[in-house]
Amino acid sequence: MNLWNNRNFTPMLLNEEFKPFDSDEYLFELKYDGIRALIFADDKEVYIESRNRNDLTMLFPELQKIKDGCDKKTIFDGEIICLEDGKPSFKNVQKRVHLKNKNKIKEEMDSNPAVFMVFDVLFYDGTDLTSLDLIKRKKVLNKFKDTEVFVKSKAVEKEGIKLFKFVKKEGLEGIVAKRKDGKYYINERTSEFIKIKNIQRDEFYIGGYIEKENVLSLILVTYDNKKYIYAGKVIVGKKQMISKVLLKEKRVKNYLADFEEEAIFIKPRIICFIEYLEKTKNGHLRHPVFKGVKDINYE
Repeated sequence: MNLWNNRNFTPMLLNEEFKPFDSDEYLFELKYDGIRALIFADDKEVYIESRNRNDLTMLFPELQKIKDGCDKKTIFDGEIICLEDGKPSFKNVQKRVHLKNKNKIKEEMDSNPAVFMVFDVLFYDGTDLTSLDLIKRKKVLNKFKDTEVFVKSKAVEKEGIKLFKFVKKEGLEGIVAKRKDGKYYINERTSEFIKIKNIQRDEFYIGGYIEKENVLSLILVTYDNKKYIYAGKVIVGKKQMISKVLLKEKRVKNYLADFEEEAIFIKPRIICFIEYLEKTKNGHLRHPVFKGVKDINYE
């Protein structure tokens, strides 16, 4: 299949592990908190496609500058990111994805510019590179110079644990471990490339729930300055014991000033453990996962 002409494919996906490791057989890179994208570029065209095959080209006009340094047909794989305080901000890049008005897109391009963090190359100068080892693909990628909109992801050899400690210290999303001899598998998920997320864990009160057909959407709250503050929602199955407990709890009025959705509110006495990726600026959780409750008798 000619990847340049037949673009009916999706990028390779990664398996996930939960502990960082060291290895001579892997390269380790930062995991960027952005929008995964393939970019098809030469000196005449820059076409941008999301991992779900949505055309993003018109949403990021500043990335057209990539063709200035690309004189041969090339397919790049990477993440589109926007920064906040020098770090990738998923909120900022999400804002860009939902725009439709050309004037708004232009305004965001100036005030909230995007950068393409490129970590792989699939096709170059008429040649499919997917069967090459990662190290060889990286050599091709190094032919391209970094610019204000095109930045090559830097790799660390051997020391995955040290890089992960840096990620935790800086509050970044995680790392990716890639076998040096790993091939690129389009339309597949591979165990040769592994993502290790910087998962955080905290305690939250359960302040209520939204009942759906087979699940409860739990309302998570924190207590600060004598007020309960909304922190996000997390899904649990109705067959889980916590759901059975919550459905028997006495209902109360909405006591959250910052939550206006229709819901069933309960006295915030049950504390649960939640794992999540990060907190947004307003204190809401991203990708929360319910991990159990603290000090409650289910009997």
